[in-house]
Amino acid sequence: MCISCASKQKVDLIVVNAKVYTVDKNMSKAEAFAVKDEKFIEIGSSQSITSTYEAKKVIDLEGKPVYPGFIDAHCHFFALGLNKQKVDLVGTSSYKEVLGRVVAFQKERQASFIQGGGWDQNDWEVKEFPTKDALDSLFPDTPVVLSRIDGHAYLVNQKALDLAGITSETKIDGGEIIIKNGEPTGVLVDNPMGLIDKVMPAITAETATNALTDAQKVCFDYGLTTVNDAGLSKQTILLIDSLQKTGKLDMRIYAMVSNTPESVNYFLERGILKTDKLDVRSVKAYADGALGSRGAALKAPYTDKHGHFGAMVTPVDQIYSLAERLAKTDYQLNTHAIGDSANVVVLRAYEKALKDQKDRRWKVEHAQIVDVKDFHYFSNNIIPSVQPTHATSDMYWAEDRVGPKRIKGAYAYKTLLDKAGVIALGTDFPVEYVSPFLTFYAAVARKDVKGFPQNGFQTKDALSREETLKGMTIWAAYSNFEEKEKGSIEKGKWADFVVLDKDIMTVPVEQIPDMKATYTFVGGKQMK
Repeated sequence: MCISCASKQKVDLIVVNAKVYTVDKNMSKAEAFAVKDEKFIEIGSSQSITSTYEAKKVIDLEGKPVYPGFIDAHCHFFALGLNKQKVDLVGTSSYKEVLGRVVAFQKERQASFIQGGGWDQNDWEVKEFPTKDALDSLFPDTPVVLSRIDGHAYLVNQKALDLAGITSETKIDGGEIIIKNGEPTGVLVDNPMGLIDKVMPAITAETATNALTDAQKVCFDYGLTTVNDAGLSKQTILLIDSLQKTGKLDMRIYAMVSNTPESVNYFLERGILKTDKLDVRSVKAYADGALGSRGAALKAPYTDKHGHFGAMVTPVDQIYSLAERLAKTDYQLNTHAIGDSANVVVLRAYEKALKDQKDRRWKVEHAQIVDVKDFHYFSNNIIPSVQPTHATSDMYWAEDRVGPKRIKGAYAYKTLLDKAGVIALGTDFPVEYVSPFLTFYAAVARKDVKGFPQNGFQTKDALSREETLKGMTIWAAYSNFEEKEKGSIEKGKWADFVVLDKDIMTVPVEQIPDMKATYTFVGGKQMK
């Protein structure tokens, strides 16, 4: 017995009696694995692992399913944490409910500058933008800024407008200051929001640290082990790096650099920043706004707003020049594109900048409304990064915006996958809920959680369960140039994995939204 024990190799963790979906190139399954120095060192049967290795910590999962740690390929991790310190307006069913939540928040907090987010007029009985009148009455002396669910519109009161110097005469390209009866209504769409941003209270280091750790807890609870934060400042990225190095932040973060001169110049001068938990090798740009606020740039006018095309947030020539600049570096370009006009601008700029370059993996973030004539631009060099819950959130009104012809190229995930060979899946949280289970369900079922529509929304573009799992693991890792270190349960990769309460690959599809992560591990260390 002692001779047998002595011959066994000591490791840090052994997991046995599991149903392991490795997501390797053969999509093979296993029963067990061993972890040492934060990495998988062998995957196999329970018998083979236990006869070869010994560990102080052995987990018998009694048949529970295990998957590579989930990767959210497009989210706003830092913003999620900041939202924990603002008025939560997600799920409000009327403007009256919005006002009620703001009043309750202010009664508790007594904030000198009220911030909130998550309202969506498309969920209200009156599906029109609200006006500031009620906010002016309730808060005549306290500035109020309430962000729409997509982050592409603000509702602000007169105090906030005055602070920012916004009047009916203010002109800003790339968006809209909505005017009624000759005066601002308080709704700002896209670029004019920047005038408000300039007068908002600065985020302190303590607030930022709390936001990051708050967001981490939420994400680990859902089985996420890597998040792609779509747009961070130099200051926030450096704070993340310091928190990770001191052990205060364990989440692995693929940080896209916000497209501002200070942040872009800083990182391009230094090249790729790569640690075990932080990867900085991309720039996040915005081509246009959002469909819900009619800020998405369309080739033809909105079906439900005569003569309105939306707007490019970044001018076309600037998108081309940014693409040309980044093509000369090792940095990836990831561009938000919602409307068919914005998408074709980005796709053509990518194609021109990359020319004969191989393996650049530039991403089109959202790729939401694509003209059917433009799908051919996608490839393994120009990758779609999409959010399946956008389809099921927008399906009630999206056709009203774009009409029956254009909707055929909308939320076309299977078509995009067929063209590119890979597709990266995320949520865009906190625009949508954090849950990767809702991502999986929306991708496969193309329905809302109440089972609507009965036959699914444009199911020709649904993904299979295997494609969806890959999109949340190995393909998301590939889109980050990280497929050799994560995204599957294989020897030599980080021991990032999640144990679920049910098998997402076989459970009845209607049960997927209510699934839960039982355990979440990063580098073999239990986070949940």
